Amino acid sequence: MDNVTRPRILVVGAGFAGVECVRRLERRLSADEAEITLVTPFAYQLYLPLLPQVASGVLTPQSIALSLRRSRKYRTRIIPGGAVGVDLRAKVCVIRTITDEMIDEPYDHIVLAPGSVTRTFDIPGLTDHAFGMKTLAEAAYIRDHVITQLDLADASQDPAERASRLQFVVVGGGYAGTETAACLQLLTHNAVKRYPRLDPGLIKWHLIDIAPKLMPELGDKLGRSAQEVLRKRGIDISLGVSIAKAGAEEVTFTDGRVVPTRTLIWTAGVVASPLIGTLGAETVRGRLAVTSKMNLPGHDGVFALGDAAAVPDEVKAARGEEGAVCPPTAQHAMRQGKVVADNVIATLRGQELRPYEHKDLGLVVDLGGTDAVSKPLGIELRGLPAQVVARGYHWSALRTGVAKARVLTNWTLNAIAGDDFVRTGFQTRRAAKLKDFEYTDAYLTPEQVRARVEGTGTGSG
Repeated sequence: MDNVTRPRILVVGAGFAGVECVRRLERRLSADEAEITLVTPFAYQLYLPLLPQVASGVLTPQSIALSLRRSRKYRTRIIPGGAVGVDLRAKVCVIRTITDEMIDEPYDHIVLAPGSVTRTFDIPGLTDHAFGMKTLAEAAYIRDHVITQLDLADASQDPAERASRLQFVVVGGGYAGTETAACLQLLTHNAVKRYPRLDPGLIKWHLIDIAPKLMPELGDKLGRSAQEVLRKRGIDISLGVSIAKAGAEEVTFTDGRVVPTRTLIWTAGVVASPLIGTLGAETVRGRLAVTSKMNLPGHDGVFALGDAAAVPDEVKAARGEEGAVCPPTAQHAMRQGKVVADNVIATLRGQELRPYEHKDLGLVVDLGGTDAVSKPLGIELRGLPAQVVARGYHWSALRTGVAKARVLTNWTLNAIAGDDFVRTGFQTRRAAKLKDFEYTDAYLTPEQVRARVEGTGTGSG
């Protein structure tokens, strides 16, 4: 069939949800059944749960960036950029390419899997001085930054400067924040042995969260076990506390404490991609309100999933929990991607759609070294057994054999030979902070999307 007559399927986002959807579409649709297009700034899927290990140098960045072009059935057209607006009536997606060109991409069916962005609050200085932990570039940059602080502290003759460079603050007591603090604390603990002029006692890590418990999803016992591990390592944990003000050389906590630091890492949760706000559709706590079949009511050919969609949790609903939605985890996103692909295919072939149902398999938290806490299928594990489960789960979830080989090799080399604590050149004259990585100011309003589409038509702009 001619390209013009083939249905156009547009997938937005190359996270767990988007990539699983594209791969299934490629496998189950013949080439003449549909044209598949993917919108993503990078032609790889980032294995997000292992980012803290990239930041700490246990893994190389390339090992968790899984190329989208390795699939034998690869035939998807990739537009290198990000979707900044969608006109549901005109069936047009507005895309800002990596060269800052704005184009209008028409579609017949759209799968919205743009993921999430770091949740921030109106805290003075936060976006100007904090680092995030959401992208590969941020993880690599933070590693360079932390090692830079050790280098500069070692060279400094000023006690005040040295103290501020050797204190580190991580905000967020969820999985991302806890694993980030744990892994980076091990990095500095091991690195300081190479700095004989530095007093190890001056290095101080702070982990704070406004919530009363660390990782409450783990339950009280495992949550306490994780806290005990971190406190034994010397990490100061403050709960019920957040940031009141952030500066270039100090951070003020809401309890009045002022901590001299050049490193503030913000991991206090995520919110759905701002793209969802451009649709003018109903949302649930910022996530697009969809059915259990992950389609958008009232709009044919529109599907949404992953972190950006409030997908009803049918398993919890069966237990009588009204209004429950699937949590924004990789586990759900991967499985939702497959179901959405099947539902898109069913739509093309005039078949019935099926709802998404999946019982959570459990949680794993890698605290670095031989420390971990895990809860697979409700079984509570600690220490080395939990670490085996955590790394085994992540290793098996990696999509390609090449990625599995790289990660396993990195883990083995790091365990045997350790780290050389080398900076790779990300520290430039212009510092890059949270506001510089996620481009949350790039999105259009629903009115701007409509005005653009009506003014430029449905071709490239």
